[in-house]
Amino acid sequence: MNTENKTYITASELAESLGVSLGQAYKIIRQLNSELAKEGYITVSGKCPRRYLEKKWYGYGA
Repeated sequence: MNTENKTYITASELAESLGVSLGQAYKIIRQLNSELAKEGYITVSGKCPRRYLEKKWYGYGA
């Protein structure tokens, strides 16, 4: 499946695309999911909505 069609990004995909460790990618996802949970959204551990990441991370979707 093409990554642009996926709704969620996983920690391993995030680590690879940002060039960070897997642990750092999980930390970023936890932070983003925490923000979403405070807004009342249901979150999935270890995954983050791709569009939300693109909105929050400057230059990610470019």
